[in-house]
Amino acid sequence: MPPTLASLVHHSALKLTVRAGEDRLDVPVRWAHVSELADPVPYMEGGELLLITALKLDAEDPEAMRRYVKRLAGAGVVGLGFAVGVNYDEIPGALVEAARDEGLPLLEVPRRTPFLAISKAVSAAIAADQYRSVTAGFAAQRELTKQALTGGPEGLLAALASQVDGWAALYDASGAVVATAPEWAGRRAARLTADVERLRERPAPASSVVGGSGTSDNDDRVELHSLGTGRRPRSALAVGTAAALGTAERYAVHSAIALLTLTTERSRSLQAAEQRIGAAVLRMLLAGEPEHARTVAGDLYGGLLDAPFRLIVAETVAVSSVRIAADAPTRVPSAAALAAAADTNGDPLEALTEIVESAAARSGEAVLVVPERDRLVVLAADGGAAVTACGEYAVALEAARTRERASAGDEDELVVGVSAPVGPIAAAAAYKQAEQALSVARRRGRVYVEHEQLASGSVLPLLADDAVRAFADGLLRPLYEHDATGRGDLVASLRAWLSRHGQWDAAAADLGVHRHTLRYRMRRVEEILGRSLDDPDVRMELWLALKATTSAE
Repeated sequence: MPPTLASLVHHSALKLTVRAGEDRLDVPVRWAHVSELADPVPYMEGGELLLITALKLDAEDPEAMRRYVKRLAGAGVVGLGFAVGVNYDEIPGALVEAARDEGLPLLEVPRRTPFLAISKAVSAAIAADQYRSVTAGFAAQRELTKQALTGGPEGLLAALASQVDGWAALYDASGAVVATAPEWAGRRAARLTADVERLRERPAPASSVVGGSGTSDNDDRVELHSLGTGRRPRSALAVGTAAALGTAERYAVHSAIALLTLTTERSRSLQAAEQRIGAAVLRMLLAGEPEHARTVAGDLYGGLLDAPFRLIVAETVAVSSVRIAADAPTRVPSAAALAAAADTNGDPLEALTEIVESAAARSGEAVLVVPERDRLVVLAADGGAAVTACGEYAVALEAARTRERASAGDEDELVVGVSAPVGPIAAAAAYKQAEQALSVARRRGRVYVEHEQLASGSVLPLLADDAVRAFADGLLRPLYEHDATGRGDLVASLRAWLSRHGQWDAAAADLGVHRHTLRYRMRRVEEILGRSLDDPDVRMELWLALKATTSAE
């Protein structure tokens, strides 16, 4: 620890005597400074032991000494050393009384003790303290390195918490807590998610201090540090302590930051190599070579092919081409998904990649993510954390899009198609399913569509496409123009006849006309359109056109 007034008083070579402030000798001394100025305060930084002979002071004037001592105490001077036998044979009573009233330690320095000796003692003690801190820091670095190699990030956090006499927590790229030490710190770490999110918005490396106001027993002083070397941090470290970190603790924290960066930030070349392997595995699966794909995947992705998986295909579309779907999901998105949806930074595919990879890393499952030109292909375990996170993120985006429909910007929107669960042998079929679901998502104005939803839903929402509506309007326009002249309700008659599957009596009853009247109207429809209602394809096109125009109304 740094030198204190008490350690200087107990220094056998200095022979110092305490004349005032006996109860404040445990305060640290940052430096020993000699000044005979009547007002040395402008040159003080705080923490100094001021040494004087009172050459220019009226040390016997009580009022002058009260002002002098008060200014010293206000400037953070921790003690006053008065040399006797130079200008005064003993310390004047006015100065002693002023020091006692202000609570400022006053030390009597004998004539045989030069001020230089006191300065050397303070300097030597500071140097020794710094050496101990550096030595302790190196020892902490060795211990942290050992724990990182044997216990991973969890072991490293435990060692760091012990070194700083506090707690430590590791966050992933999404701001979620990955690990804490000790375990009881989990709740405190979770309360800092918003602060971690703000830290991620700053260029790496970044740090901040939160808490430490002392307003409650649990109000720790917490330092947050970003981890990673890329444009955006991949994770963050929180260190909570009761007070500011000392030199040794600071060495330990810096060592932990370096080690955690090494363990959480893979090199660019390794990332590129893994991505190439993933792309090769995906190509082999789509080419119908699951065994070759399994061999290439090895330990990196092999486990992913041992259980049913889903293929996810995502791409971006312009906001202007996206409609808000009336049948959008009504599920309530999670808080984490909402936060991620609000922070896409203009690149939805990059945000989705981060969400999926972070979820998989937290759950310890493998996930294959392959950027493919302007889209993203993900192969993830069915029912796993990655698929769940993708769905929650899409629901959050859907909710955000609905809220902001009136203030849509120029950013691209994300659309996602998900296949049904399959095995490696059916990967090509799953890819087609995901593309079909993606196409439906684009047409319906949805963010996220699973292939199972296509069969369980209706084909009618697909008629909302503008091209389909234009076709329907062109096909039925002659009939609408005929009806507008008041010469018969051909459109309503056609709709009733088709809805009754061509049953004349039932359709005529629905319209309230004779069946011969309905037969005449259907002949007029054939004449006006130039098409035969005996053709099932014509009947199908007319029915879909009627449904499309009805949905548009």
